[in-house]
Amino acid sequence: MMRPVKCGIDVVMEKPEVFQNLRLGLITNYTGVNQNLKSTIDILHQYGHLTCLFAPEHGVRGNVQAGDHVEDYVDEKTGVQVYSLYGKNRKPNAEMVKDIDAFVFDIQDVGVRYYTYLYTMAYAMEAAKEFNKKIFVLDRPNPLGGEIIEGNVLEEVYSSFVGLYPIPVRYGLTIGELAYLFNKEFHIDCDLEVIPLEGWKREMNFEDTGLSFIAPSPNIPTMNTAFLYTGTCLFEGTNVSEGRGTTQPFEVIGAPWIRGEELAEQLNQRKMEGILFRPHYFTPTFSKHKGELCQGIQIHIQDRHRVQPFKVGVSIVQAIASTYKEFEILPSPKGRGRCFFDLLAGTDQLQKAIKENSVEQYLKQCEEQRKEFNKIREKYLMYSN
Repeated sequence: MMRPVKCGIDVVMEKPEVFQNLRLGLITNYTGVNQNLKSTIDILHQYGHLTCLFAPEHGVRGNVQAGDHVEDYVDEKTGVQVYSLYGKNRKPNAEMVKDIDAFVFDIQDVGVRYYTYLYTMAYAMEAAKEFNKKIFVLDRPNPLGGEIIEGNVLEEVYSSFVGLYPIPVRYGLTIGELAYLFNKEFHIDCDLEVIPLEGWKREMNFEDTGLSFIAPSPNIPTMNTAFLYTGTCLFEGTNVSEGRGTTQPFEVIGAPWIRGEELAEQLNQRKMEGILFRPHYFTPTFSKHKGELCQGIQIHIQDRHRVQPFKVGVSIVQAIASTYKEFEILPSPKGRGRCFFDLLAGTDQLQKAIKENSVEQYLKQCEEQRKEFNKIREKYLMYSN
């Protein structure tokens, strides 16, 4: 049996002097565990370092659905105060940090720009700079590997909590590498230290790490979901169900007015690498089309090393948009501001390409953006193959 990769928290357990005499504010959730699945919360509490907790989207224990606000509360197990960073505050304030010497960030990301945990980390880094605190990032593997980057680079005018900085959709960095990039390239300039992984190589997918997969959020239950989320998350900005309210979110796509056989055949004719489509029926128990029978597709990954999930997601959006008059990109709330689809896409050019049926041309244009980003990215690579 292979030896599992050591995450930052495993390295810290072997060198507890790293946090000696420091009062720590821990930003984490249920994915923050060591090799033996013991919570980082419990480890730091056991060592006597833990002063308070900070809760991202979904909460510290993962009991809050996507988009629902998290409230301040006291953690029942440790008795430690939990401050919400997914409610009225996205960034720690002076009151929250008055009793700590340093932040610790330990959350598993999914390797995709849309994920709010990335920007919870960025805002904590800003707070560390503002209040003269240190921040430690306990590194974790990128579940999608550390070699491939995909999609467009976000345009800064579309900056939001689902895409704060101009990075590609799939960025090919660990959370620690990304922290260093954020700190330098976007001029946060906080006192940052990344506790590195041991035994991780860039070509590794998550299964190669020997670590247990813990769903990074309630709607990313499997590694297949994490891969497909790279592209199918775009459906959150449309009137098509992305599968929330089913057991296969982001793997099943549909609506009451879609004809599954027709859509699956159309997509299979495109012969996208590493992927097949099957007609599928489902009835969401919550979210879009709750309680309605939907037709659509289930996406089956045949080869993760060949599949291009961002291209797959965009292609499905384009196929539905060009086939069904009922398809809509949802307007912005109250009819003003940028629509959510464009915030996810990080541009309005993808929406235009879908409407003009020029998606292939758009995807080729993204290649130049990625080449430019890769020149920046390479400066922050901490691990080799």
